[in-house]
Amino acid sequence: MGIAKLVPTIITILMCCTACSTATAFYTATPNEMVVIPAEPDYNNPDMWITMDDDKNNTGADIFYVVSTWEEDWTNNKGMTAHYADVWNPTHREHMAIEINRIKQYMAPGNRFYAPFYRHATINAFLTKNERVIKQRTQQAMNDVLQAFDFFISERDNNRPLIIAGFSQGAMAVLQILKHMDDNTYKHLVAAYVLGYKLTKDDITNGTHIKPAQGELDTGVTICYNTVKDVKFIQPIIAQSVAAINPVNWKTDNTPATLNDSITVTLSTKHHVLVVKGYSGDEYPPYGNFINVGDIHSCEPWLYSNCLQENINKRTQQWRTRKSE
Repeated sequence: MGIAKLVPTIITILMCCTACSTATAFYTATPNEMVVIPAEPDYNNPDMWITMDDDKNNTGADIFYVVSTWEEDWTNNKGMTAHYADVWNPTHREHMAIEINRIKQYMAPGNRFYAPFYRHATINAFLTKNERVIKQRTQQAMNDVLQAFDFFISERDNNRPLIIAGFSQGAMAVLQILKHMDDNTYKHLVAAYVLGYKLTKDDITNGTHIKPAQGELDTGVTICYNTVKDVKFIQPIIAQSVAAINPVNWKTDNTPATLNDSITVTLSTKHHVLVVKGYSGDEYPPYGNFINVGDIHSCEPWLYSNCLQENINKRTQQWRTRKSE
């Protein structure tokens, strides 16, 4: 079943046949620990997607969104540990759908929106704060996303403008997509939104399609930012970035911007993070002494949602204007 059959309706089918799910167990490097990998997704199955088509006038973009981390390590009925979300597990799908449907509310209007379920690595990988462990654990997740993206690209109208966005682990996946995509796909890229994850020198060096945004209307660029109350709260695993842009005023210098009349957002040009004043972020409780502890990681897709919605539309129209010239 192709993407064309996914588009007309919102797919939020949360109940699926778990009896169809199989899994492969294997031993890790830790002695006597057996872990299990949940069954792989089938991206030809519409149950693997949440989509919405609101581009009635064919003036918008195709938006491919990658959800963040929602699961902790869990055990199956045989007592084996899983380090990944299970796309066939109704509860895991419900969790991912919470974020995807909220994102859809502000990214989908005027566009075509697509978001796959995938076997994201559990939060436990990031709690190690160990780059090697994180890279190892997220490899399966990144592979799923790339398979979903390839299927999406093969089925979509490839003359339409393209936007890629993701939050946290989903933002990590956006960078992998940019490294993976071919030059023809890149020609249609309006922008990639890396929300709440770092952009490294290696990403820019090895990702020929990763070009940090310099303003409000440049296209084919990568938008990256992370939010903290003070630079001393930067989490290196997530937010130690070499480039960033302020999504409120779309500047790369330290010009302060005012959000919602009371919040001041200033880009630290030394640390490449957003420093906010007048906003506590108390609605996002700390987790594992890791996130939302001075940084406000959980706010990234929500605090700036109006700015992102407006910018997606502006950049899309700029891409269409340039194409028609």
